[in-house]
Amino acid sequence: MAAYKPLVVQACPKLGERITQDTLYWRAYKTPVQIKEFGAINKVDFSPVPPYNYAVTASSRVSAFSEAFALLFFSRSGAGRCDALLFFQIHIYGRYSQEPIKAFSRFRDAPYGATYRDDGRLLVAGSEDGRVCLFDVGGKSPLRQFEGHTKPVHLVGFLSDKYRIFSGSDDYSSVLWDIPSSTEIISYSEHTDYVRCGCASKLNADVFITGSYDHTVKLFDARTKSSVMTIEHGHPVESVLLFPSGGLLVSAGGRYVKIWDVLKGGQLLVSLKNHHKTVTCLCLNSSGQRLLSGSLDRHVKIYSTTSYKVVHSFNYATSILSLALSPEDETIVVGMTNGVVNVKHRKPEEKSENSQKKRQPTYRTYVKGKSYMPKQEDFCVSKPVKRVLRKYDKLLRSFQSSKALDAVMEPPIMLHTPEVTVAVMQELHRRGTLRSALAGRDEKQVNLLLTFVSRRVIDPRFTAVLVTVADMITDIYQPVVGQSEIVDKQFLKLQQAIGKEIDYQEELLEVLGMMDTLFATFTKKRDTCLEENKNNGITEIIETNRKY
Repeated sequence: MAAYKPLVVQACPKLGERITQDTLYWRAYKTPVQIKEFGAINKVDFSPVPPYNYAVTASSRVSAFSEAFALLFFSRSGAGRCDALLFFQIHIYGRYSQEPIKAFSRFRDAPYGATYRDDGRLLVAGSEDGRVCLFDVGGKSPLRQFEGHTKPVHLVGFLSDKYRIFSGSDDYSSVLWDIPSSTEIISYSEHTDYVRCGCASKLNADVFITGSYDHTVKLFDARTKSSVMTIEHGHPVESVLLFPSGGLLVSAGGRYVKIWDVLKGGQLLVSLKNHHKTVTCLCLNSSGQRLLSGSLDRHVKIYSTTSYKVVHSFNYATSILSLALSPEDETIVVGMTNGVVNVKHRKPEEKSENSQKKRQPTYRTYVKGKSYMPKQEDFCVSKPVKRVLRKYDKLLRSFQSSKALDAVMEPPIMLHTPEVTVAVMQELHRRGTLRSALAGRDEKQVNLLLTFVSRRVIDPRFTAVLVTVADMITDIYQPVVGQSEIVDKQFLKLQQAIGKEIDYQEELLEVLGMMDTLFATFTKKRDTCLEENKNNGITEIIETNRKY
């Protein structure tokens, strides 16, 4: 008797799903680490220098218990005002740490937008009380405090010369500060609503950009007293960034991500609408070839910067407020509205190669003698490979058709790998035992079969097989229709599913017919125009020849 060959399950890729290099790359980020903060995460920023720590700014507020504790503490210690107690903090995390390795807590109110300087030595942050605080990463107390804004400061950043800071506030103003003297250099009050986002040019030390809830993005030059460019985004602007070349600007607001050509005076190049809710944050990878956007719809979309098409997306538990990618693209950090920091790591390729080199001696030990090349006089005896059959294969081998069908109708297989269930049904139909396997079932089993068929029969991958299965089930259990409400409901669902699919097919045929008519009309008109142009050309040539 010939050996049994295991059932071959044909690979059926889902419609609309393509496995690309981007898919494999972004899926390589490992299971996320969840870190809980005390408030919504309004900013995540990576240090640009190794070991690439990142600052997390959570806009939390002092709880009633904390205030009471503060009053009690200061009344007993005689320390004076209770508002000097530090409950508002910016946490610094190491790349693989789940607890903060450092905290900056010299804030009287909620901090916003902590940002590193290009050398990773200084950190600047805004505050709810309108102050801008500058910290040394190695210290605790602020090096400088810039006061001048009258409302909360959500935007802070460094110019590329490292000695000036720009800030944007809810008082509609944007201010440039000098770090050595702690003084205000120049103030701009051109926005008519909250200034919530911005960035600085890395090529020009005098250029910075701000985005506002007045739907505009403004480009400022520190050498002038007014903005040099205004771009109308069309929605409240939540995030802006400049490409490394400095020629392209990306703005996010509403459901739109828009790319502008700065060198052409702010000309709109592309408008992307791939999110279902407001886009809140943007970032680029290290090479500038991939653009990431986070949104309140709980998704992070990844775009190719050559085609501006979505190449991958991540799904998160709650709405996203902030997003950052490490300088070497090894870590993705997402801050959410519920105060959770989601961290995904990717193993660097160099480390994996090194680890393989370290394991090579052990590997050689296990494969000792495998590198021996057989000679002509040697006899080679191959060791038989033991095949491990799955449960349904064992049952098919022993011709237990009903039990084999039962094995693939279990919820884990039926829900997650329906192609296996359909493959077994197809094999039973080929053997001629499908009808007997479907017969003689109780109410629960028939309900399970009909549920599976009604859900999957409209899937083009399985339609050819499941239509045959549906016909057999109908023929077998038609005499008992009306005896069970559960089975009757499933038959109705199957009828409705097939009826809807037939209606869709009819509508599709109508649309195809109309398109064929349109194409035929266009083709006829094109041929007529070509013929007229050809005749006109011949007439012109004849008239020209007559003249000469």
